[in-house]
Amino acid sequence: MASLNFRSLDLNLLRVFDEVMAERSLTRAAHKLSITQPAVSNAMRRLREVVGDELVVRSGQGVEPTPRALALWPPVREALTQLQESLAPGRFEPATAESTFVLAMADATAATLIPALVEIIEGEAPGISVRVLPLTTRDPRRLLEDEAADMAVGYFPAALADLTARAQSGGVVAYESRRLYDGEYVCVMRRGHPLADAPLTLDAYCEARHMLVSFSGRPFGFIDEALASLGRERRVVLTVNQFFTAGRVVCGSDLLTVLPRHFVPVTGIEDALVQRALPLDVPPVHVDALWRRRAPQQTAMNWLLGALTRSARRTFPE
Repeated sequence: MASLNFRSLDLNLLRVFDEVMAERSLTRAAHKLSITQPAVSNAMRRLREVVGDELVVRSGQGVEPTPRALALWPPVREALTQLQESLAPGRFEPATAESTFVLAMADATAATLIPALVEIIEGEAPGISVRVLPLTTRDPRRLLEDEAADMAVGYFPAALADLTARAQSGGVVAYESRRLYDGEYVCVMRRGHPLADAPLTLDAYCEARHMLVSFSGRPFGFIDEALASLGRERRVVLTVNQFFTAGRVVCGSDLLTVLPRHFVPVTGIEDALVQRALPLDVPPVHVDALWRRRAPQQTAMNWLLGALTRSARRTFPE
């Protein structure tokens, strides 16, 4: 970048560039910046003249960055973040804050974390409000990008693997995550079920009728993936989108379902259920908090993350 051009550079162009790179869309960048799309296009044109590179090219409904843009983005984002923190450092005082946090999580996760979280809020941040949205996906990044939720808590293996790969390849990742706890799934059936009085074999499991808990409604879950790797399958005759619903249905039927082990005691119907270890190897369930990095909100998000971490430790003490 020529020194003359740099001296005359409007820093607002870098803000536009950062948002376009994050969104890969001029339209979404304009929405996030509260300006018009022509204004975004004009800013990118002016920045191209300074840098001497196209920066982005149209691709489908959005844009794709050039190699020069990919090289520029990390230092630009870091500089903007540091500048914003220096000029307007975020402050969050829990005792006096009146913020509202929107969390996306499944009902089993909420049953695990929210009771202890409420105790922490009542004792430390009585002005805080929390709204919990149902989690309907294993990849909540769009939900976070659209600011429909501040933080998602759940099992996101594919999304986190993709973010890790991007970071390792030198790309800028606009998300942060933290492991809250590790869970384990068990097979659950009603007390008195024909399979309740004997060890659960793989053959008996595959021959039974099953209920699947699927946030998206897709009738194929990670248990089915594990069975497919063994050349086996099960018959799913009912798909629901809540663990609580699954527990209630199992009580009055001969269906089998799979629930988080730690969730069974909080259903209120544990005495009516029988738990059995799954007759196949499945990976542990890592429950993570995932949020989008935003400098002005970072101190508030740090407090929320700390509160959720303490909530998890009450259920899963180290």
